Amino acid sequence: MDRTIITVVGKDTVGIIARVCTYLADRKINILDITQTIVQGFFNMMMIVDTSEMDTDFTSLSEGLGKLGEEIGVQIKCQKEEIFDMMHRI
Repeated sequence: MDRTIITVVGKDTVGIIARVCTYLADRKINILDITQTIVQGFFNMMMIVDTSEMDTDFTSLSEGLGKLGEEIGVQIKCQKEEIFDMMHRI
């Protein structure tokens, strides 16, 4: 399994989760876990996804999610799980 961490942050609006999930599904990326919160109008979501079957490369995925974020008014970042783990070690 090739796992990737995706984070979405920004002002809450209708359809953020739907747009991100549709984007991932269209690229054969399976969502393994998802959590989201809204605090005083600010949206925060973290997803763990399986990219082992995706039909694109990681760079294209990252750039495409960034562009999608711009379209819907949020910031979307993705990192491979290994890099995320190394950056968040204590």
